[in-house]
Amino acid sequence: MFQPFLVENYLSDNEQGVDFNFSESGVHPLRLGELFAFAGRDIESLADTLLDYPEVCGKRALREKIAALYPAAGADNVLVTVGASEANHLVASTLLQPGDEMVALRPGYLQLPGNAQNLGIRVETVPLVEDKGWVLDIEELNARVNSKTRLLSIINPNNPTGHILSQAEIAAIINAADRVGAWIVADEVYAGTERGERDTTPTLWGQYDKVIAINSMSKAYGLPGLRTGWLVAPAELIPDLWRRHEYATISATMLGNELTDIALDPTVHPQLTARARRLINTGFDTLMDELAVHEGLYSVVPPQASAMCIVRYDLPIDSGEFVDRLVAEKSTLVVPGNCFGLERHFRFSSALPEPYLKEGLARINALVAEIAGYSADFARP
Repeated sequence: MFQPFLVENYLSDNEQGVDFNFSESGVHPLRLGELFAFAGRDIESLADTLLDYPEVCGKRALREKIAALYPAAGADNVLVTVGASEANHLVASTLLQPGDEMVALRPGYLQLPGNAQNLGIRVETVPLVEDKGWVLDIEELNARVNSKTRLLSIINPNNPTGHILSQAEIAAIINAADRVGAWIVADEVYAGTERGERDTTPTLWGQYDKVIAINSMSKAYGLPGLRTGWLVAPAELIPDLWRRHEYATISATMLGNELTDIALDPTVHPQLTARARRLINTGFDTLMDELAVHEGLYSVVPPQASAMCIVRYDLPIDSGEFVDRLVAEKSTLVVPGNCFGLERHFRFSSALPEPYLKEGLARINALVAEIAGYSADFARP
């Protein structure tokens, strides 16, 4: 039976008609002019771009820039894809065969596990434990990985919790994979979105010989509309992934290749990540200030990275009904926790302009006040 992609299914049905959208998982998008301002270039410099197919595997200069972000990688290790979503699809269709199993961390972005389930693959999940700060249950990991495990899927930093795997957690994942010869697929789209003064999260590439690292321009760079992603894999595996890429999309777009090449220039790249960090840090502070008006009704494990977090609420209403009411009554959208197997939670994206954040959060707080049964001025009984 086909497994729908719960998060994207819910967003597709609801995100276009609301006044306030806090469901996206990246930083506030850039305008095209802003990208060119960061690059010190005129938009007219693209006027002579031939709108033909680019190199199917990705523009060579772009693949070299991507490879430079990974230790000892070269252009032949890189395949440019239509977002990280295509990269996940290619990995599932290339690596997984009938009788295989995979292991995923939960909560997590369920696209790769969903692809696997739709191929008839058994997916085992290992919890990140909220009460312990969303840390990995290593004992459960070791229990779930077995001789049929073909790949382990991790998202680091994690979507939706913002947890960054510690070196001990990464060592446990590598040891579990190595024990059975499994691949590790590392979705690293939130590297560069760390809160505070944390260093950029290191890639798993180079720490184990069977790693596929996936990334895109959508989250840390604020360029989701480019639909440019990539995977980095052992060079001998790239042709197998490439052949399936030709079936799926043929290639990413010429403009996506050209604009991503600009964005990943060594003079531009750090400006984009610095912008992301400013939005992430100020946005999370604003979120916590606004949630404080309902002291005791919300709880949040502060994310170590990413533009979002998981908010737990103490109300007698499940997450699906809560978010449906929020859309219908307040024209405001968040992601219901049940999309991640978390009841009485929602995912909230806060790396947004402050006035927008405050006005939208006021609507959420108003609904919470109504459900809790006290006045909308937030005075507790």
